[in-house]
Amino acid sequence: MVTVHTTPSSAIHATGLRKAYGKKSVLEGVDIDVPYGTVFALLGPNGSGKTTVVHILSTLISADAGHASVDGNDLRRNADGVRSAIGLTGQFAAVDGLLTGEENLMLMARLRHLSTREAKRRVAELLDQFELTEAAKKPLSTYSGGMRRRIDLAMTLIGDPRIIFLDEPTTGLDPRSRHAMWTIIRGLVARGVTVFLTTQYLEEADQLADRIAVLDGGRIVAEGTAAELKKLVPGGRIRLEFADATTLASAETLLPEARRPEESDALELPSDGGIDSIRTVLDRLDAGAIEPTALSIHTPDLDDVFFALTGAPATGTTNSAATTTNSAATTDSADNTDLEGTAR
Repeated sequence: MVTVHTTPSSAIHATGLRKAYGKKSVLEGVDIDVPYGTVFALLGPNGSGKTTVVHILSTLISADAGHASVDGNDLRRNADGVRSAIGLTGQFAAVDGLLTGEENLMLMARLRHLSTREAKRRVAELLDQFELTEAAKKPLSTYSGGMRRRIDLAMTLIGDPRIIFLDEPTTGLDPRSRHAMWTIIRGLVARGVTVFLTTQYLEEADQLADRIAVLDGGRIVAEGTAAELKKLVPGGRIRLEFADATTLASAETLLPEARRPEESDALELPSDGGIDSIRTVLDRLDAGAIEPTALSIHTPDLDDVFFALTGAPATGTTNSAATTTNSAATTDSADNTDLEGTAR
């Protein structure tokens, strides 16, 4: 009999993931599909279940129900296969501050069972890639926050994983360090690595992710590209500013549908940002001999999406657009033995 080996179509695939701690439900039927060589971002407020999803998919904990596979390996049947394919960088740098950067990397190389020669080669390669060669002999206690996160990610990559989970990798970093981390992540994806990213930085998801899912109340409430998600939320508007209160009052008379933001000498009107809608507003003002001192156009961004889609009680239906809600989780009676260990 000939065994046929097939390549999995998705790097990460999950259906109906559920997780509860006592009476507290954390995940209520989460479906995820991540193609190879892409960045998938999971957005959500604190307590929405983002880290729980990462911990399940990286085999650190088990789901109560549902099915998932990573790199074609079923989480329940082949946890070791999952661990060999992935790297995980958690919310906090998992490094030893008493050891040098080089020693931390060598320790991880030994845990990955690399030969001495291969370990030295890989450590030198990563130190150079992450621009840490000059600091390699210094203890990590002397590293800045950005340097610690870089060495932490370098440790994750020791085993050259095909799939990496980054759980809020830039939390607490200054803007320069955050952008440096983005450059590293883009470089990994360019080499074919699949990245599963959780973040609270909406700009981060917008900059990096091929697809974004919004998690709230244990459910995926929307999923799509950044552009698709932005279309879910109305909120495009024109903002007009005026020289004084008298001119503002006259403009309000001409534009009765406009609203005035609190404590401002400005008016805002709904708009799709198109030239025709802007021209119409200016023509109406021109008819009353009123000229604004400034005009700006606001189109919905991921901030608008985030605030519109999160924080409301779960209803079991998703917003109309990029995706449909997760199907109900399967009631699987298979044994869900907790899977312990570090998945780096």
